Amino acid sequence: MREHDHEPIPGLPEVLPAGETILWQGAPDRGALARRALHVRTIGWYFAALAAWRGLSLASDGAAAGDIAAGAGLLLILGAAAIIPLALYAWAAARSTLYTITDRRVVIRAGVALPMSFNIPFAAIEAAGLKLHGGGVGDIALRLVPNQKIAYVLLWPHARPWRFARPEPMLRCIPEAERVAQLLSRALAAATEAPVQPLELPADQPIGAERPAAAMV
Repeated sequence: MREHDHEPIPGLPEVLPAGETILWQGAPDRGALARRALHVRTIGWYFAALAAWRGLSLASDGAAAGDIAAGAGLLLILGAAAIIPLALYAWAAARSTLYTITDRRVVIRAGVALPMSFNIPFAAIEAAGLKLHGGGVGDIALRLVPNQKIAYVLLWPHARPWRFARPEPMLRCIPEAERVAQLLSRALAAATEAPVQPLELPADQPIGAERPAAAMV
């Protein structure tokens, strides 16, 4: 039996109530998750720079070519030893994650070793925002109302970085993020009497009353 075969509907821990409809389901892009959540590219460049510096340092000291290659190669090996587990974790995290948007809630099913589902009704969402990266991939962050809180350690890597005191769930590194944001904006507007306020992110596109869904094209 596969790990999620017990789910009545993929990505959901139980059957939806009568009248509730799934609007969208998706998962993180594995490569983008590795780069942006686990920073494998940054780590790779760091070790590459260290290897280059070590090689130049040995060369300036008059070391033999074999010693230069060995010194730089050791740092590259250490870098690979750091990057490979992170890349594998990103692959496993993306494989085990499924985001769901219905006309009443957002559900995040995640967890590599211990799968969990986070149910976020629209009424619990105070603000939302979209941050685009490249190739249509982006993040949708959800700020919860003050009396709602999910532990950051449980959410990670599906959480907005550095928001520890008030964690913000995030649909992270999803393809076609702008289209999904438009869909969520329309669903929030239809389901809530009070418009959801836009959430400010660097270089992002807010989702909420100040930017109607019809304008998000």
